[in-house]
Amino acid sequence: MEGAACTPGLSAAAPGPRFSERSARLGEEGTRPPWTPCSAQGSRAPRARAEGPAESRGGEAGRRAQARPRVGPGSPPSPPPPSRPPRPATMRRLPRALLLPVPLALLVAAAAPEAPVSAPRSLVWGPGLQAGVVLPVRYFYLQAVNSEGQNLTGSPQGPVYHEYCECPEEDPQAWQDTLSCPTEEPQIAKDFASFPSINLQQMLNEVPKRFGDERGAIVHYTILDNHIYRRSLGKYTDFKMFSDEILLSLARKVLLPDLEFYINLGDWPLEHRKVNETPGPSPIISWCGSLNSRDVILPTYDITHSTLEAMRGVTNDLLSIQGNTGPSWINKTEKAFFRGRDSREERLQLVQLSKENPQLLDAGITGYFFFQEKENELGKAKLIGFFDFFKYKYQVNVDGTVAAYRYPYLMLGDSLVLKQDSPYYEHFYMALKPWKHYVPIKRNLSDLLEKLKWAKENDEEAKKIAKEGQFTARDLLQPHRLYCYYYRVLQKYAERQSSKPTIRDGMELVPQPDDDMSICHCHRKKSLREEL
Repeated sequence: MEGAACTPGLSAAAPGPRFSERSARLGEEGTRPPWTPCSAQGSRAPRARAEGPAESRGGEAGRRAQARPRVGPGSPPSPPPPSRPPRPATMRRLPRALLLPVPLALLVAAAAPEAPVSAPRSLVWGPGLQAGVVLPVRYFYLQAVNSEGQNLTGSPQGPVYHEYCECPEEDPQAWQDTLSCPTEEPQIAKDFASFPSINLQQMLNEVPKRFGDERGAIVHYTILDNHIYRRSLGKYTDFKMFSDEILLSLARKVLLPDLEFYINLGDWPLEHRKVNETPGPSPIISWCGSLNSRDVILPTYDITHSTLEAMRGVTNDLLSIQGNTGPSWINKTEKAFFRGRDSREERLQLVQLSKENPQLLDAGITGYFFFQEKENELGKAKLIGFFDFFKYKYQVNVDGTVAAYRYPYLMLGDSLVLKQDSPYYEHFYMALKPWKHYVPIKRNLSDLLEKLKWAKENDEEAKKIAKEGQFTARDLLQPHRLYCYYYRVLQKYAERQSSKPTIRDGMELVPQPDDDMSICHCHRKKSLREEL
């Protein structure tokens, strides 16, 4: 499990959200288990550090990479602990109602059917159970005990690997099964419907000429024998650090297929050719799609980076948002809220509506770039921590230059999201339905006030939609789902290639991180390709 910590002989439980911005230290009285937290290789768990408030825009770039342990199949059991370890102050028996839903406990039970887990005898403890503790990844310890009082000490999901350990699973299907990857992703199926076959030579001839000029933001990648190679096409390719890091992270976890592809690092989708045109469209991979484009969509750099970082920096991430959703529904301020840059004209309209209807809406522009002449008229709002957005009952999501990358963060809160109708979409939008997961508003915002009045007059229905949206977003945006999605896109692409990928002139190897802080002992069988 991504980000879990371990103690020899104890099973590490899944991470969850952080619940407080107050600083806390691992090892404070009442927060430390009887053994030092560690990875399976013996590296000590890092101390947590204080975090500052989030910026007003969800998921800003520039967050520092930090190592996190992860889990893979195939580990030998850890050395057994004492038959009954001393119980820390925070340790308690896990009631049946709490124990049985824990996936880890179910896996333990499934792994040892002859000695099922006994809920009354099993224990759970650790800093992750305390709301006031701030950690890079929220974790706790689970000691499963059978009905005869015997500790079940093996890790049910295999070894815990440091994030930078290069120990890929050579069986991609086994890896996907371990992560419970969905068998179908509707957006992926839709994206590849336009590309029954991918002609690599045609792309090599066309893509650099069409999109690789001086203003371009294209990176040409080849993955061969689980190594990543790339060359930049165009001037604006600095964001390749985000595509590099997810591809390298995937390659450390699972054997990737050989493939050759182009990633668009810009905001706008690029491929607007129709399927029936000659020549036809090229399968450019982008972070954002639109109704009139044919790009293949991956999760945005924003939420991908958030997943990889577990957000040790000072801005928000997908996990911490879930633990900082503000007051309960009944205690939230009954207004709609918006803060953001002036990256679309409708955002300026939103501020004007706020000035005219302050009892319904609190909207402000925090930075002017596109419409600087409007600053004196509309004013400039102060930045506000993203967690403070959820003090308000309603959140207005308006596009920026393309789809607003704050949208997944808003959905993970427990406010009602009013989403502007948009031609742009991210990889998970297809699973969200209007009036079930969010309240739709027209592109020109002409019905926003009407929808806000509806929400206030139908409070229970509004709350139900907010909760349904939150639960669905939690399912769609779990870290393992993003890894699954990335792998599935690469897999589908590789299956359609009509020729073998090649390391092209000008490509350079993207090295794995040189990390000397972790001790890596791979228990998985080496890939046949590596042995050859």
